[in-house]
Amino acid sequence: MIEGDIIPTLIDELPIIALLATQAEGVTIIKDAEELRVKETDRIAAVTNELIKLGAEIEATEDGMIIKGPTPLKGSNLKSYGDHRLGMMAAIAALITEGPVEIENPSCIAISYPNFFEQLSDLIKKGEDE
Repeated sequence: MIEGDIIPTLIDELPIIALLATQAEGVTIIKDAEELRVKETDRIAAVTNELIKLGAEIEATEDGMIIKGPTPLKGSNLKSYGDHRLGMMAAIAALITEGPVEIENPSCIAISYPNFFEQLSDLIKKGEDE
């Protein structure tokens, strides 16, 4: 369970944590994160909607999410909502899905991480070389 005082330090990371939870054993509960509902986008709803498109077993709650794993994910068309955090979650999801992931407005990632795709590509190449 991810809750309490640590939540404010993880607000930006919760989308990727939710994605990782789809691959973890058991149930992951994120709570006390109602702040995600009033950011640029309702990130609780957005993360839940996009991960469901991939086949995740995830449920939005008033203040977080409940994620059951591990779940095999399949490719889909995902929205970034113009939010770089959601765009990065979608890009990382593409690495573990069966089938392609297409991201609507992936350029929003450059807001916080201009070299994201270049560095991700470098990491993939390094992994293939090992």
